[in-house]
Amino acid sequence: MAKLYFYYASMNAGKSTNLLQADFNYRERGMATMLWTAAIDDRGGARDIESRIGLHAEAHRFDPVTDLWAAVKAAHVVQPLSCVLLDEAQFLTRDQVWQLARIADEAGIPVLCYGLRTDFQGELFEGAAALLGIADSLVELKAVCHCGRKATMNLRVDESGAAVRAGVQTEIGGNDRYVALCRKHFSEAMRG
Repeated sequence: MAKLYFYYASMNAGKSTNLLQADFNYRERGMATMLWTAAIDDRGGARDIESRIGLHAEAHRFDPVTDLWAAVKAAHVVQPLSCVLLDEAQFLTRDQVWQLARIADEAGIPVLCYGLRTDFQGELFEGAAALLGIADSLVELKAVCHCGRKATMNLRVDESGAAVRAGVQTEIGGNDRYVALCRKHFSEAMRG
């Protein structure tokens, strides 16, 4: 039976790297995969999933109105898929997470989702909350805080490196805008 997986972590834990390795493993065995990433995140280029260590692959883009069930089902008819891999899963809607569950349950295709659990204020993203609620398998990937503890939080910083305490939930950025911290150091930074 196919499953819906959620691999979650803070920034800089290697989520995209892990996704690209899983994709490579399927393709190396001659199996077809379908890659997705959020349209809102254009850091990797026009249609790429890109890791910080330089790996990249072309991917389909999803936005809040993308019908993932219909898109995957149509692709599966053309070429049978062995796996669907989705990066930036925190940007999924709740309905889209249920569509991914349907892909696993009804189409029998494993779905591997990778994304952040929480935003820069420690709040769950909609997609992450839905995945935490219904995924068959939850896997926490580890990042490291500057103190050596496990980093579980994402601190947003401004141009001078100071903590940002308010603002919109989604602001795309990499190491220049976010720092992965343990809860202790995140809390200290947020208190100022």
